[in-house]
Amino acid sequence: MGTVYVTQDDAFIGKTDERLTVKADKKTILDVPSIKVDGIVVLGRATISPAAIAELLERKIPLTFLTETGKYLGKLEPEMTKNIFIRAAQWKVAGESPQAVHMVQGFVRGKLKNYRTILYRNQRKYPELDLQGAITHLENAIAPIDTTNTINSLRGLEGAGSAAYFGAFNQLIRTEGFSFETRNRRPPTDPVNSLLSFGYSLLRHDIQSAVNIVGFDPYLGYLHCQHYGRPGLALDLMEEFRPLIVDSIVLQAINVRTITLADFTIEPLSNAVFLSKEARREFLKLYAQKKQSEFKHPVLGRKCSYQEAFEIQARLLGKYLMGEIEKYPPLIVR
Repeated sequence: MGTVYVTQDDAFIGKTDERLTVKADKKTILDVPSIKVDGIVVLGRATISPAAIAELLERKIPLTFLTETGKYLGKLEPEMTKNIFIRAAQWKVAGESPQAVHMVQGFVRGKLKNYRTILYRNQRKYPELDLQGAITHLENAIAPIDTTNTINSLRGLEGAGSAAYFGAFNQLIRTEGFSFETRNRRPPTDPVNSLLSFGYSLLRHDIQSAVNIVGFDPYLGYLHCQHYGRPGLALDLMEEFRPLIVDSIVLQAINVRTITLADFTIEPLSNAVFLSKEARREFLKLYAQKKQSEFKHPVLGRKCSYQEAFEIQARLLGKYLMGEIEKYPPLIVR
């Protein structure tokens, strides 16, 4: 079953025996064994019974609350794991330590190489596109990563590579009417950015859950600066997954016309662009399908789903911090 997404307004999440139920408009819209649920994401308004809350906490199932537009509000999650040693190792290397620099090199390398993969794939699929300039800029940002020894400089390389990638992103959109100029958020002011922001909110839920399962403090990151209430480490680990999961399904949703311009509305005061409820459900289906799709993990040498890879990457990071492996290997898919 994986993650349950509750999109109906005023839905009620309850528990019957060892099953979780979701009801709306006096109808049961979901009835599933608790053991099959990895997480619950509520978009909009919903009520949850005390019995269901206790069940989620006991089974270590996170409950995340987003607005209807995908803005993260907060989450209910089980007690932090008892693995104090991994958190001690995480805090010990905070700052500009060689270990922190190494991890940031991995996060940036993984993200930029996966950006390059997206562009390569589209260049092969659509030879008429002119993506070589963006690919060259990405390669120029990737090349010095291993010899760059300050985190601020690595952030600069990440920024340069991201600018090159998003500078070419409009070429990857094959449907008339949709366009992309630059990344914007808080709030997103065009349909493409609306989809990207929504997808990244979903991805944050999954990565933060994996970070918590392994035993990390999710708020202590290395690439992302420390800010009150911001899960820096979850955002760090998100980087290598952004193009592989969210960007790819945004392009799929637009290019095969699963989502059309008619599925968006504009809020007059803020110019924020929102996705309709029906289209949101379609996007959630694509996201769930992508998470369950399989690929050969380059480190483990076996097939796994992206859902499994979230936790695999968090555990590899833990092994590096605990000195069990010499390097952190970011997830890079070719």
